Amino acid sequence: MSEKPRILISGFQPFPGAPYNPTEKLVERLLRLRRPAFDSIERIGHIFPVTYDAVNRQLPALIETHRPDALLMFGLAARTPFVRIETRARNTVTQIWPDADHTQVESRTIASNADATRRFGPHTLRLLRAAQLTGVDARLSLSAGYYLCNYLSWRAIEATRLENGPRLAAFIHVPLVPRRPIERRTGARDRMTFEHLVDAGEALLLEMARLARHQAAAFLSANPSGSHTGS
Repeated sequence: MSEKPRILISGFQPFPGAPYNPTEKLVERLLRLRRPAFDSIERIGHIFPVTYDAVNRQLPALIETHRPDALLMFGLAARTPFVRIETRARNTVTQIWPDADHTQVESRTIASNADATRRFGPHTLRLLRAAQLTGVDARLSLSAGYYLCNYLSWRAIEATRLENGPRLAAFIHVPLVPRRPIERRTGARDRMTFEHLVDAGEALLLEMARLARHQAAAFLSANPSGSHTGS
């Protein structure tokens, strides 16, 4: 790892059924935040088109080009009113909902002869705590769904097991928040806003950087040669 932990922050474009995806704006905001703590972090942003082909092509290219130490990925869960810290990806893909390219999905599994699930790791508990400390309603989740969010999660965990891949990955589902600030009215203060997502995203980013530093220190201690064999 370089002196600065390199974090790849990603979101998704709008997709069929979701003409507004706040993760695109969230990633942009996290890249523009100016805090002293961010002086020691290298941030790379990317917005994925909501297609299987884009994930298959762009994720390996991003890892090859930027060599991130960690992947912090955001996706939209429009029907969930809280922030979901995903704990695992499932070896399954929907044949019901097409991606933005209307790709024909021929198999219900992502990878043949593979486990039914793959876990992100115990660091998800640290991320949960970091998000909750901002006052946001955040909870662990056992299911990233059956669509592109789960698919990207699977491919990201897969990447952490490769030589020269990132050592950490995390996927965060966020709710559909209003595009504009909520007017002050009864009950409005209880609804999650985009600014709440920014606060939680900032905390998650800083925690991922801390985790990446810890991982790097532990790895170098166990492997003085510095060769990365995956996590």
